[in-house]
Amino acid sequence: MEKVLKTLGLKETNDGCSTGQNWFSNGEVIESYSPVDGKLIGKVKTATKADYDKLIKTASEAFIYWRNIPAPKRGEYVRQFGDKLRAKKQELGQLVSYEMGKSLQEGLGEVQEMIDICDFAVGLSRQLYGLTMHSERPSHRMYEQWHPMGIVGIISAFNFPVAVWSWNTALAWICGNVCLWKPSEKTPLCSVACQNIWNEVAKENNLPEGICCLINGDAKVGEYMTADTRVPLVSATGSTRMGKQIGVKVAERFGRSLLELGGNNSIIVTPDADQEIAITAAVFGAVGTAGQRCTTTRRLIIHESIYDKFKERLVKAYGQLKIGNPLDEANHVGPLIDKDAVKSYMSALERVIAEGGKIIVPGGVLEGKGYESGCYVKPAIAEAKNEFEIVQHETFAPVLYIMKYKTLDEAIAMQNGVPQGLSSSIMTVNMREAEQFLSANGSDCGIANVNIGTSGAEIGGAFGGEKETGGGRESGSDSWKAYMRRQTNTINYSNKLPLAQGIKFTI
Repeated sequence: MEKVLKTLGLKETNDGCSTGQNWFSNGEVIESYSPVDGKLIGKVKTATKADYDKLIKTASEAFIYWRNIPAPKRGEYVRQFGDKLRAKKQELGQLVSYEMGKSLQEGLGEVQEMIDICDFAVGLSRQLYGLTMHSERPSHRMYEQWHPMGIVGIISAFNFPVAVWSWNTALAWICGNVCLWKPSEKTPLCSVACQNIWNEVAKENNLPEGICCLINGDAKVGEYMTADTRVPLVSATGSTRMGKQIGVKVAERFGRSLLELGGNNSIIVTPDADQEIAITAAVFGAVGTAGQRCTTTRRLIIHESIYDKFKERLVKAYGQLKIGNPLDEANHVGPLIDKDAVKSYMSALERVIAEGGKIIVPGGVLEGKGYESGCYVKPAIAEAKNEFEIVQHETFAPVLYIMKYKTLDEAIAMQNGVPQGLSSSIMTVNMREAEQFLSANGSDCGIANVNIGTSGAEIGGAFGGEKETGGGRESGSDSWKAYMRRQTNTINYSNKLPLAQGIKFTI
């Protein structure tokens, strides 16, 4: 790991604020310990209010320059950033795995998502289209165009310490915005590594400071950003509780918020499901990233006619899972992020029993050699009812609730019967079932899949969900519009002034 840290420009103690070239910070120090082995990886100094104001001032000045760069040229700088990510994919993927705790393959996959969104953004930089509309007035042309907003504040979570930032940043950049990133306090070194990579691009192209800014700190830094009228858009990823606070604060000042919050995702398994696909999707969806994805499969809704047999296969599959160091590719499941997450996991298992559920694959904390960090737990399965209080809430851990259904209408009602609305899936080769699930009478989630699991979204589609998931959309499709302001333009090229709606006015 020492070589990885050196390649990524990380030191024993790192400044936590950067404007794109200069590093500084005058606050307290965050110590980053790996959940893999409990060892100290490095330290990052946090920001003060004065540091924050310095970043905002620099970013505001950079925006004046950046918005006047042609979008395809901005795309060229994003392309260079993507190429540097390609060159350092292995090292950055290893750091993600070690600091966050996800498997090495998932860490590398996260960096690949960064590369993919850069590629997407490069193409998009030539496609920021507006519409042309026919005017009701003669000799008039009416059209709309999109302009950058300014500083985009990005608040990201620990579970995807680099990818979600890049989803926002790559699109915000090509749209002409500058970015200020507040990463999770639990994965600060990943953010410093990403900033170092951008700083190389900025230096090589003589770009001004402020296009990409980093600010490390606690929730107080997030509060500065959400209350600041100089930040017209705040994109936040995290818990529903956090999102509600941010949404209210930003709305109070008539700013915009893009919220990617909790998920309580389910897979419906019908009698017409391909059992092999369904088992694989359910297991990976439930235990991937140790259950710490917003798209993790939390609920498995199984038809009563196949319930017992499917449950038997599921239990057997869980018995084959290997839990351990995520840098070892032979392991399927790594650690939870910290001991607070372990407490939340244990509490969920206690509560489902208290509400009348039954544990069919026991959980627990692993101890002994290789588990010294105290963050390794066993993926658990519980038979439960959808209306249980604990089932209605998201537990960021590998706890899967399974339940029966009789009719597809009932299954869809169960799927929709939670406060969250992020990702959903149905396993069936029956076209009618699939189409019903995808119809207006089907899943109420932002993502609805057929014969794939709830996790593993591609960057080409818009990512996000409804209800308590926040309604935001990031990444693909036309998500770029969230980072721009719309302007309608009408041009009169006649020698008269005809008014809309045929109104007559003479003087």
